[in-house]
Amino acid sequence: QWAEWNGKYRDTIRRFWRGEPILYSELANRLMGSPDLYQGSGRTPFASINYVTSHDGFTLQDLVSYNQKHNEANGFDNKDGMDENYSWNCGFEGETQDSNVIACREKQKRNFMITLFISQGVPMLLGGDELSRTQKGNNNAFCQDNEISWYDWNLDERKKAFRDFVKSMIYFRKAHPIFRRRKFFQGRKLFGSPYKDLTWISPAGTEIDDKTWNSPTQTIAFVLSGDAMDEVNERGERVADDTFLVILNGSPSSIKFKIPKLGEKWELVAWSCLREPKENEKIVKAEQEIQVEGRTAIIYKRV
Repeated sequence: QWAEWNGKYRDTIRRFWRGEPILYSELANRLMGSPDLYQGSGRTPFASINYVTSHDGFTLQDLVSYNQKHNEANGFDNKDGMDENYSWNCGFEGETQDSNVIACREKQKRNFMITLFISQGVPMLLGGDELSRTQKGNNNAFCQDNEISWYDWNLDERKKAFRDFVKSMIYFRKAHPIFRRRKFFQGRKLFGSPYKDLTWISPAGTEIDDKTWNSPTQTIAFVLSGDAMDEVNERGERVADDTFLVILNGSPSSIKFKIPKLGEKWELVAWSCLREPKENEKIVKAEQEIQVEGRTAIIYKRV
């Protein structure tokens, strides 16, 4: 069966992390392998090749650094390349020494990487994004054989830190089959598990209702139950995994979020914040209310 680049995934995730309200069901479908696009024809989540950037368009670094394309060097009066990139420059166009803008961009890149690697389907990473490669805002660099398109292998500490973060997310995904399922989620209890295989969670810590499902949102959260997986490996053995709570807050404002009663304790395993987590953020308990910073991605594991 054919797999295909999922342009809807790219655009939806870009718009979400630049702060746009997205229809909850639209965002949920993109994160879960786009069953609305593929399930009806008998295809699996692997039909969806998920990506945020590709050889066409901005690199990841440029996606968080430019609001507009800058293709002047191509010789076409900046008329070539896509005009709408759903990008956000964090408050300044192009390269800057402003520490606040730089920190915002580093966090946004981590938001995109966490989202990509926890999404069902096949993740595609543009070569060089892990190195924070920039094309100086050029989103159509096919004709550039110079510093615009070359890789800079001399990484400073900031770029090394991001490269290591990307490596950690790749390792995390490989270690947990629940993020790379062969089948779509069913949204029901399986194999005697007291929990559904997939539960969408509101900031109040409860399961969302139909009104929320059909409304725009800047925040989405869900629990994937590792003991409710209906899959087997190559040897016919049932696959099980840990249970995870994922919180994505695309709003610029912080939110209060109540940990759901789908497990007693949860351990922080990944987040997009640049600072070290506080002790009361590393381990949280059911019904505990936490503060989720604006534009932040968080993953908790049930312990």
